[in-house]
Amino acid sequence: MAHQYPGPPPEQPPGQPGQNPYAAPEGGRPAEAGYGYPQGGRPGEPGYGYPQAAPPPPAPGFPPGTPPPPGGFPGQQPQVGGMALSLGDIAVSGDTIMTPAGPMPLRGAVWTATDMSRTEEKIPAHAVVLAIVFFFFCLLGLLFLLMKERTTTGFVQVTVNSQGRHHSTMIPVQSREQVMFVLNQVNYARSLSV
Repeated sequence: MAHQYPGPPPEQPPGQPGQNPYAAPEGGRPAEAGYGYPQGGRPGEPGYGYPQAAPPPPAPGFPPGTPPPPGGFPGQQPQVGGMALSLGDIAVSGDTIMTPAGPMPLRGAVWTATDMSRTEEKIPAHAVVLAIVFFFFCLLGLLFLLMKERTTTGFVQVTVNSQGRHHSTMIPVQSREQVMFVLNQVNYARSLSV
């Protein structure tokens, strides 16, 4: 089988029906708005659904069109973007706490964390078997009974109150490290609320 090309066979002259659809137009510049470009847009122009850059506001004391000084304007607070932290279905983003109950202001929020988990300590089954087997061979087998296995189950309840609104969530935990992580996240949220 011969080589297959996406366009017309090489022996066909350009400009005929069946011309290569991927070839550049005769003028050498890209085609006007059409397939591949946003509706109503031209190459190089943003179209519908694409973010459009807004011109920066004129700086006080600077002529219009002058870019702001590096580091922002004097007295301007930096904008905090993105999510700072997430605790269950509570998210802190910028200066807002987002919950299923609705947004709440971060400033002045009261955070409460309650550890509702429990840690159990027991002797694992393999330690009992090893203690029995080695008891008959040497009396040191009883040392296997000192082996302990810790399991943590339960939840950490996180509650936030802000401007008369209240939301509470339960975060499941399976280890003491996860409990400490959630409590540290709540402490960080408290520091953001000041």
